[in-house]
Amino acid sequence: MTTYDCIVVGGGPAGATAATELARAGRSVLLLDRGGRIKPCGGAIPPRLIRDFAIPDHLIVGRAVVARMIAPSGRTIDMAVDPSGAGGHVGMVDRETFDAWLRARAAGAGADLRVGTVDGIERDAEGSLQVCYTDGGGAERRVRARSVIGADGARSRIARIALPRHRPGPCVFAYHEVIRTPAIDDAAFDRGRCDVFYQAAVSPDFYAWIFPHGDTASIGVGSAQKGFGLRAATGQLRARVGLEQCETLRREGAPIPLRPLRRWDNGRDILLAGDAAGVVAPASGEGIYYAMVSARHAAVAVAEFLATGNAKALASARKRFMREHGLVFQVLGIMQYFWYRNDRRRERFVAMCADRDVQQLVWQAYREKQLSYARPLAYTRIFFKDLRHLLQTAN
Repeated sequence: MTTYDCIVVGGGPAGATAATELARAGRSVLLLDRGGRIKPCGGAIPPRLIRDFAIPDHLIVGRAVVARMIAPSGRTIDMAVDPSGAGGHVGMVDRETFDAWLRARAAGAGADLRVGTVDGIERDAEGSLQVCYTDGGGAERRVRARSVIGADGARSRIARIALPRHRPGPCVFAYHEVIRTPAIDDAAFDRGRCDVFYQAAVSPDFYAWIFPHGDTASIGVGSAQKGFGLRAATGQLRARVGLEQCETLRREGAPIPLRPLRRWDNGRDILLAGDAAGVVAPASGEGIYYAMVSARHAAVAVAEFLATGNAKALASARKRFMREHGLVFQVLGIMQYFWYRNDRRRERFVAMCADRDVQQLVWQAYREKQLSYARPLAYTRIFFKDLRHLLQTAN
């Protein structure tokens, strides 16, 4: 039985990134992906992700230059990605091709790529890990490892197996349909605009979206309200915007976590990353960048553990991630709690998006994935405007 330095479970952006980083560091890696599943995702990736993770241009299937916020009343606010007009944009990817490319990159770096579904994790008489899985042909397999990274989604089986007293955090349930977009000359569809709907009819507590992907588009809905008809709401949205007759290519659904877990490792030899660790941004639901960053930290932590044998190194992945992004997650969590609770508040939230200070700071933080303190007076103005809207005293 082959013994790997690390088995990475899950072949999405987090798992593929962790496998790539460890393989490049000279470690033997098995990337185990269940196959045949694509996560529902709008597919927006910021410039920093493209830069930090060397994403080639051919994977960018669309370029959004503006986000349109739609209030419960139907009022629309357009937020230009680059107000200066210098050509800034948000890259759009299709998860089917994007994730497959990331897995291929991991394999090219030296990781073994297999299709399989984890059944359990056992330990032999010496305490070594054995991952039990069913391969793509239905055969039961076992493989040994010195460590495991669980990047197998919000309902992570690795987390349930390995972490004592594991409790998944709060989730939004997301559903989307990937459609064939209208012809390029069709004025009814803007291939350079992302539409975000803050309306109870299509999402009582989160938002719905239409994100362009070039010749395709993602139309979806998120909600944490049990029993809310995500598929029906998506159909309603398609009919409203005149896209009900477009060909539907795929339908996908999954839970999306909205809070990092308090613990990512078992204190011994197993570590979580990506959705399994809960690193999806509240309010925005953005997860690709944070998944890949958490995976990079996980790979560094596992490499240190393998080199030293000190299991305390595994905890450093979460510490580093939260030091870099914890404040942003707190701010977005507070924003979602206050502004998404009902249509009255969401109406005022969209009104705030018309503010120039808000637009500049939001896009700057999104592009570079950190809060900017270069304009303290702008933050002060936003604070008081935010307070006025919350107290419903703004015009």
